[in-house]
Amino acid sequence: MDKTTAKYRIDELRRILKENSDRYYLDNAPTMSDYEFDQLMHELEGLEKEYPEFARADSPTRRVGSDLESGADAAGKTVFVQKPHRYPMLSLGNTYSISEVEEFVARAEKALGGRKFSYCCEQKFDGTAICLTYSSGRLVQALTRGDGTKGDDVTANALQISNIPRTLKGDYPADFEIRGEVLMPYEAFDRLNEERLEQEDPPFANPRNAASGSLKLTDPREVASRGLFCVLYHIPADSLSFESHAQAMEAARSWGLPVSDKARLCHGIDEIKAYIDYWDVQRKYLPYATDGIVVKINEMDCQRALGYTSKFPRWAVAYKFKAEQACTKLLGIDYQVGRTGAVTPVANLEPVQLSGTVVKRATLNNEDQMRQMDIRIGDSVYVEKGGEIIPKITSVELSLRPSGAKVPEFPRLCPDCGTPLVRMDDEARWFCPNTYGCPMQIKGRLMHFVSRKAMDILAGEASIDQFYEASIARRPSDLYKINAYQLLSLPGWQERSARKFLDSVATSRKVPFERVLYALGIRYVGETTARTLARHFGSIDALAAASREQLLEVGDVGEVIAGSVADFFAGSYGREEVSLLKEAGLHFETDPDSIPGRLSDALEGKTIVISGNFSISRDKMKEMIAAHGGRLASSVSSRTSFLVAGEKSGPEKLRKCEKLGVRVISEQELRSMLPGDDGKIREPEPSLF
Repeated sequence: MDKTTAKYRIDELRRILKENSDRYYLDNAPTMSDYEFDQLMHELEGLEKEYPEFARADSPTRRVGSDLESGADAAGKTVFVQKPHRYPMLSLGNTYSISEVEEFVARAEKALGGRKFSYCCEQKFDGTAICLTYSSGRLVQALTRGDGTKGDDVTANALQISNIPRTLKGDYPADFEIRGEVLMPYEAFDRLNEERLEQEDPPFANPRNAASGSLKLTDPREVASRGLFCVLYHIPADSLSFESHAQAMEAARSWGLPVSDKARLCHGIDEIKAYIDYWDVQRKYLPYATDGIVVKINEMDCQRALGYTSKFPRWAVAYKFKAEQACTKLLGIDYQVGRTGAVTPVANLEPVQLSGTVVKRATLNNEDQMRQMDIRIGDSVYVEKGGEIIPKITSVELSLRPSGAKVPEFPRLCPDCGTPLVRMDDEARWFCPNTYGCPMQIKGRLMHFVSRKAMDILAGEASIDQFYEASIARRPSDLYKINAYQLLSLPGWQERSARKFLDSVATSRKVPFERVLYALGIRYVGETTARTLARHFGSIDALAAASREQLLEVGDVGEVIAGSVADFFAGSYGREEVSLLKEAGLHFETDPDSIPGRLSDALEGKTIVISGNFSISRDKMKEMIAAHGGRLASSVSSRTSFLVAGEKSGPEKLRKCEKLGVRVISEQELRSMLPGDDGKIREPEPSLF
């Protein structure tokens, strides 16, 4: 590789790693596996070593990832105050190779000469890092890792985690720091993702992202409901004086702090390997996620002798497990019809233990995936449990294929109503086009309509089945016509349950427009998009009359969503249902005073596009514009009032502004338009390091 090619690849790797680090730490929505990320990081490290003239102090190889939440919310209130760490909070060097663990041990033994020392081996918890400070036996501060020198103050949220003690017991020191990990158990993770999928919100990719997102919630009461717990594993050597890491952890346990009971002292590489091998098998039976083993030099004087690099301690290394899989037999395949008509193949499996739960079913996504894997009934398949509630099949073990294994046939007729399935050119899935006659689609729309984040009507799947079979409800508006006599004629209904249902129907008439719009079940319009559309157009009539071009001007609305919304209101069902729900008394206009964080009308009537990076996150920038009455669009058009340009604004958008004569302003100019804002952009607090 010549210097020009090397420079290009180094810049490309830095960009990719920075983007994916932000998705991991800030968005809690990684698009790259840990293994892929680590391999690219190792490639960058190698190139920077080979071409030192291209090394930079801000390279991802020299800095830890950052989870800092900068800026303010729509009301101008700081989301999380950033405070400096007393001691730098570094990450660990990691490896997927036992040979590299052997090299770590060899380096330590050589560097420490004839000193006698041991290793403390611990589970590597797959959560989000936290640093707790106790003073006079009371928890006074909790910080996230942040960028390693400063972190977000999440003390109010940490106090809602059940096993983090507010006060200590025993002979505790006057003042100290202790660090660890906040985790979300599999059970809580699955429950949370079930709720998110039910509301058509994207599921968290894994328990680590769910824990991180939960720790950053702005309402501490909601944090308490997420089922988080904490495991502590490190007291900085300069915070308290101990002879060994193990001694420090035993002391912390005696003060009532949650320290893992799975750590073990090891003497030499053979015992370390045995510990790694044991947990590589046993981790699948744990109720929480672990992704490796941390090997630490136990003696504190040896840790001090080895010291640190700019990014990692030299006295510790993390060995990371490969993604957890289980191999089991495929017994058969069911084909399920969702409320949008999509037909999803779901595999029935011989029960197998995976990530703390027994897995019996797994998604196959679509026909193309089934063909690519060449899957057959009776095959032995590998299953992984990622962000999906239903685990996914990743591959087939062809060496175990039985003779005569049958190739599954994807249905060409709807498995529920028998209608021929259709597949659009740009879709991977087959759909049942019998939208308003297919029983599963009808019941699916009713279930969606009554769900908690939609109309919040007290009716479960069994009740919806009863309503459908008795022809009491076939469309959402029918729910508002049900009376007590009809309910009491159904099996299992009593006066009390009938009254509770009817009361919940009456209460649902007060639900705001954005939730009613979400409840309509327009394909691709989830909770967030419904809120955006409701606030942008203000009423169902304005939304129904909007052209595709006008829909595309709305922030985060692309061609697919715009087409789906336009099609819904172009069809007779959509128009009729809205009319019937209006007659039932539902809200189909936005009350400006009811929009949370609405501060002024300074940007009322203005359509605004944002591009680039700002002093606050893009989401916070959007919230600020909406809070002052502005409408956000994702692309520049002749209707755009102005574009707010931050650092690294998109050149295409700037060129289009110039072509159309659209005004381009800075963030400071935007702020000067808002009441109570002097236009000054606040700098973050300086780091102490």
